This record gives sequence, C-alpha cells and structure tokens, in this order.
Amino acid sequence: MVVQALLEGEQILDIRKGGLREDGRHFTVQSRRVWLYPTVEHQHAGLLKPAYQRWVASTAAAAPADRAIRVEGWADIVGVATATEPEVLDALDGKVIWAREYVETRFRWKARDPLQVLALRVHRLDDPITVPFRDDYGGCTSWVDLDELPDPISVPSRPALSDAAFEARYQGAADAIPGGFARPE
Repeated sequence: MVVQALLEGEQILDIRKGGLREDGRHFTVQSRRVWLYPTVEHQHAGLLKPAYQRWVASTAAAAPADRAIRVEGWADIVGVATATEPEVLDALDGKVIWAREYVETRFRWKARDPLQVLALRVHRLDDPITVPFRDDYGGCTSWVDLDELPDPISVPSRPALSDAAFEARYQGAADAIPGGFARPE
C-alpha cells in the first residue's frame, strides 16, 4: 500500500526498521535510487487509516497473474531521519497512510534500533514493467534486487508530485521530525 500512496502523491515518506531477512535484521540504506517494488507483506486493512483500507482489496485484484510483479515507479531517497523518541510518532501521523497503532508497533519493535524515516522523490513510469516473481523476492525485507530491470533513470517517467508540491511536503516533514533529514550516504 505504501507504494501506491507514494505513486499517487499521498505521501513522500516511508518508515523502516529492518526486516527479518536483512543482514543482522537492521535497516540500512543500500541505494539512493530504488525501484518501488509492491509487496503483500504487512498488507492488512487494519494497519491503514480508514481512508486507505479499500486499497488492500483493489491492489490484490489488480495484481498480475502468476505472482508477477507490476513495477509502476521508482524513487530517489533524498533524506533519511533517525527517530528514537516517541514524539516523532505525532509528527508522522499526518504524513503516512499507516494507522497510528501500526507506526507505534514499528517504533517499539526492536526498541534498541531507531526508526528510520525516508523521504522519497517518486517517479511514475509512463509504461509499467512486469517482471516474473522469484522466490528470493519474498519475505520480510526492505531490499530486493530486481536484476532484470534497467537503471530507473533510463525509463520514461514523470514525478508523482510537482516540484513545488514535493518541496512543500519535504519541508513540512523535515520541520516536524526532530533533527530533520540528512542526505543518505
């Protein structure tokens, strides 16, 4: 659902803690430019704010046959914030489609690890790309290498939000999150 929210300009942020399949179960930014890979992990209507719960059924209905993956966009990770204090949950609440309770569970899970907040400059592909599903794409992880895809910048696309709209949302998020964003390494 986050991929849909990003592509539709409903949000520019993603939150990460690290998946069960990640090295050491810790999240790190592995690339500054990424394909937006839609998954079904953690996709339950109850995890979303009521206005977005309908997306669960519509996304499942629109999924390609044979578990193929329909890639509709890519993003540049333009900012990373580390959240260690619960006050950041208030700042995130109006900026993501996730229900507040779900964001709180992500914040509390592995309490010694900070919540990572990513700011993404998203681009929609002019023509989506469908790739076959492989078993190594599944599971709880933040990063999947889709080897058969080209460099995202080489595929015709357009920004999900105008420059002005993106900049306003980015600045609003940066102002709301203690310490703001740093450029990813």
